[in-house]
Amino acid sequence: MANPYQSLFSTPGTLAFTLPGLIARMPTSMAGIGIITMLSQLSGSYWLAGAVAATFTLTMAIVAPQISRAVDRYGQRKILPYAAGLSVIAMILLLVCIRYEGPIWSYFLFSALAGFMPSMPAMIRARWTAIYKGDERLHTAYSFESVMDEVCFIIGPPLAVGLCVSVAPEAGPFTAAVLLGIGVTLFVRQTQTEPPVQVMTDDRRDSALKPLPMKMLMLTLLALGTIVGTVDVISVAFAEQQGEPVAASYVLSAYAAGSCLSGLLFGTLKLQIELRKQLLLAALATALTTLPLMLVTGTTTLAMSVFIAGVFFAPTMIITMGLVERIVPENQLTEGFTWMITGLGIGIAAGAAVVGWMIDAYGIHAGFAVTISAGLAVFLIALLCSRFLRPEVKSQSVTA
Repeated sequence: MANPYQSLFSTPGTLAFTLPGLIARMPTSMAGIGIITMLSQLSGSYWLAGAVAATFTLTMAIVAPQISRAVDRYGQRKILPYAAGLSVIAMILLLVCIRYEGPIWSYFLFSALAGFMPSMPAMIRARWTAIYKGDERLHTAYSFESVMDEVCFIIGPPLAVGLCVSVAPEAGPFTAAVLLGIGVTLFVRQTQTEPPVQVMTDDRRDSALKPLPMKMLMLTLLALGTIVGTVDVISVAFAEQQGEPVAASYVLSAYAAGSCLSGLLFGTLKLQIELRKQLLLAALATALTTLPLMLVTGTTTLAMSVFIAGVFFAPTMIITMGLVERIVPENQLTEGFTWMITGLGIGIAAGAAVVGWMIDAYGIHAGFAVTISAGLAVFLIALLCSRFLRPEVKSQSVTA
C-alpha cells in the first residue's frame, strides 16, 4: 500500500516550506505554557500566570485573522516579517519587565503585543491548498498539518517547561521568541510555493467569518480550545502539587501524542461519510473521552487520561479545515483558516483563565470539572452546527 504522506512531497518546494514552518509554529505551543510556568514560579499565583498567558493567547486569537486578511490581500512576504518582528520584540520586553519586577500592568501590555504572532498553521495550510486544491491529496495534507501541530505540542511544552525549570524562569518564552524570528525569516524566503495574491474587486469585502456555518465552526473550536487551555494549567498545577513540576511537560505531551497518532491514522482513511456527520461523531467522541479525568489519582493516571482526551482533537481539526475549504472563497482561505485557529485560541485563553481561578479558589479537582464541561460543549455546539452546515456541504464527502 502506497504511503499517502510520501506523495505530498513529490511537488518541488513542499519540503522547503514545511521545515521552516515547523520551526515558526513552535512558539504557538511554547509561549503560553512558558508564561504560565515562568510566572507561577516567580509570583506563586496561578491566577496571574493564567491571566497573563490568556492575554497573550486572546490577543493572538483576535489579531491573527486581521494579519491573515492582510496576507490574503498583499502576500505572505509583505506581512509576516513585520507581525513576527513586533511579537518577538514585545516578548523580550515582557521578560525584561518580569525579571526586574515591573508593574503588573506592563505584563499585560507586553503580553498583548507579543500576541501579534501570525497564525503560521494557517499560512502553511494556505500553501498546501494552493498546491493541491481539487486533488485528493489535500485531505492528506490537512491531516499532515494537524499532526505537525501536535508534534509541536509534543516537543514545545516539555522544552518550554524544562527550560523554565532547569535554566531560568524566562528561558522558555525567550526561546519561543527566537524560534519565531528564525522560522518566519526562513519561511518567507520560500517564494516558489507562496500562494498567489488574489485580485480584489471590492475593497469592502466581507469577512470570511460572515457565513453562519463559519461562526458555528469557530464556536465548536472555541469549546475544543477550552479543553486544551484547562489541560495546560491543570498539568502544571497538579504536577507541582504532587511535588513533580517537570512531570507537567510529560502530561502535556501525552495529550498531544494522543492527537498526533489519531491524526496520522485519520489522514490515511477514505471515509465516505459527509463532513458534517464526521464533525458530529468526532465531537461526541471528544466529549466522552474527557470523562476519564474523573478517575485521576496521580501524574501517571493524569497522563493516561489526557492521552485519551486528546485522541479526537486532530480529527476534529482536520474535518473543520476541510469544511472551511469548501465554504469560503479561495481569496479568503488564509483568513478562513485563521478564524478557526482564532476560535481555538480564544478557547485556550478562556480555559486557562477560568481553570486557573477555579484551582486557586476550589482546588485541582474543580479544574477537571471545567474540562469535562468543555467537552460537553464541543458536542452540543457541533450538534447545532451540523444543522447549519447541511445546505453548505450536502452530498459532499471526504475523497482522500
